[in-house]
Amino acid sequence: MAMELSKDQVDLKRKKWISIMLLLFFGLLLFFTLFSNTLQSVTLPKVRTEEAMSGGIDYKLEASGILRPVKQEELPNPADWKVRQVLVKKGEAVKKGNILVRYDSTSAERDLEDEIAQLQKLTIEQEGVQDQFKLSIVEGDESTTVKVRRQLKLLNIDIAVQQRKINGLREQLTRQRNLVAPFDGLVMELNAVEGLASNGKPDIVISNRNLGFWLEILADKELVDSFGLVLKEPIHLKTITEGEQPARSLEGTIDDIADAESRITDLPESRGGATATIRQKQLRIHVEDATLKGGEQVSVKLERTSSKKGWLIPNEAVHREGEMRFIFKVELQPGALGNVFLARKIPIEVRESSEWMTMIPVDRLYEGDLIIMESSEPLQDGNRIRLQ
Repeated sequence: MAMELSKDQVDLKRKKWISIMLLLFFGLLLFFTLFSNTLQSVTLPKVRTEEAMSGGIDYKLEASGILRPVKQEELPNPADWKVRQVLVKKGEAVKKGNILVRYDSTSAERDLEDEIAQLQKLTIEQEGVQDQFKLSIVEGDESTTVKVRRQLKLLNIDIAVQQRKINGLREQLTRQRNLVAPFDGLVMELNAVEGLASNGKPDIVISNRNLGFWLEILADKELVDSFGLVLKEPIHLKTITEGEQPARSLEGTIDDIADAESRITDLPESRGGATATIRQKQLRIHVEDATLKGGEQVSVKLERTSSKKGWLIPNEAVHREGEMRFIFKVELQPGALGNVFLARKIPIEVRESSEWMTMIPVDRLYEGDLIIMESSEPLQDGNRIRLQ
């Protein structure tokens, strides 16, 4: 009886140890399985995601430029004389006929005096020949009369030529002695320096304020078309703050929309450095404002939201393979040891796009879908990933 009890105890202890060993084995198996999964998950591509949003594309046209006079005229030193006196300052408003610069015309005045003296000599000589002519008639010397008459005609021609020369010099002196404003305007540039002749630049550049100013800006053709801009359309402008001058609003009118040189840009969906050629338009805007002087920096800012609706995808999440575009979204698959995240490749059709966003049809995604914005490694369809 004692022997049977001892045998039962031994069997009980054996079963207990076997149970402990099995528990230990399964525990270790579970531990290594979880450790292996954890180690593997650390090596998976790490991705940054954003939740898909729906709505319309926000378009923004932002540009700036310098106001230029519609008409400005360069006024050079007419005779390359030295400047005697400068009567205006840069930025000063002037009226038509105002004297802007006086020149040293001493040499021209001296030349005119010399020509007047030459005319006086010819006039005195003419008087002498006239006396000879009268005397030859009184004496009845016909041959002398003919000779003197011919000499008198030549002198009359010389006197007429000399008189025209003097008149020309006087007119030139009057015109070139002073630099005069050709119209009401504003002094844009002042290069004249008292005591010096021309330095190769126009002495004065004057703008016609009555005709207003041009603002020329460049914008992508697709963006211009999306706003539906047309000629003669009013457009809101704003001056850019300079120093103590506060910004203020202006109103302009689109005067011209013309093709401009295309620009080259990197494709946001390309990871291989591919580029695209973007067609551009130049907008010329006419601005009239009596307080403007020209040279002010002015900005344009237009905003609108498209009437079409769809899923909005940041351009950085869009990829390209040839002509096909696609995105990656996160797909959740339940597993025995927890959820598994996969990268799922979704081909897309672009409905509208802007510089920052791409709109795709509503049947491509579901509410709450996570879009993969960035990955630590290149992805393929079905790759396991870990979320950042």
